[in-house]
Amino acid sequence: MDTAAKQRRPKSREMHQVPQALKAKVMLWTDVSYHDMEEIDKKQSIPDLESALCSVFGVDLPEPRRGVLLELYVQTVLFCRECSFKKEQTSALLSIIKSIHGTNIETSLNNIEQCFEYYKELLLCHSVRRPPFSINLFSSEEVNCIFNYIHNSYMRHYKLYKYIFTPQVKLDLSLSYCGIPVQDMKDSSAPGSKYELKALIEQEVREQMMLVSGQLDQRVKEIADQHNSALHSVQPNHKAKK
Repeated sequence: MDTAAKQRRPKSREMHQVPQALKAKVMLWTDVSYHDMEEIDKKQSIPDLESALCSVFGVDLPEPRRGVLLELYVQTVLFCRECSFKKEQTSALLSIIKSIHGTNIETSLNNIEQCFEYYKELLLCHSVRRPPFSINLFSSEEVNCIFNYIHNSYMRHYKLYKYIFTPQVKLDLSLSYCGIPVQDMKDSSAPGSKYELKALIEQEVREQMMLVSGQLDQRVKEIADQHNSALHSVQPNHKAKK
């Protein structure tokens, strides 16, 4: 698949569109081919897995988005290895994760209910044999494990992913004051205590908004750093299986 197509993002003017209901479909070998899975299975270290998945999905994003997205894919592969999933199962789950994430970040509005229903329908599409609408790729036990994994690894952090990957909504604040003619308010240099008060209030509001925005940005950076640190430290229960 063309790299540009894989990384295509909605235009910023579309980021505030009303979330739409999505129709789930079978995702066998949709993004990750059999050959891709052979290459992924050869990678044992986290950096090698990152490199392989970066190439397969054509990840070309600035930090911290790049690191967060690659961690999402790496942890999914490690989960599949722990469950002893076959190549086709891992390929499908990676595409499911990619699709859920894409649904989340296609709008900056709250669409958690749509995402939740969508990923339940995606799992159903891959657990019940009804060609061509669905296949029994995963058993009922495997579906339960996957459901819990997606809930704990992605849906619990839904807002954080949306904050990192969608444009921030900026507030254009305009204040009006009773007793001050509109035409006079345009002259910010006009003398008098009422104009000085207006300027002081607006300055205070701007400073408070900048402070809150800076705190949010710092928190996102800290979380991204924690993710990167965790990604490069091999956990005992996340060792790749031979």
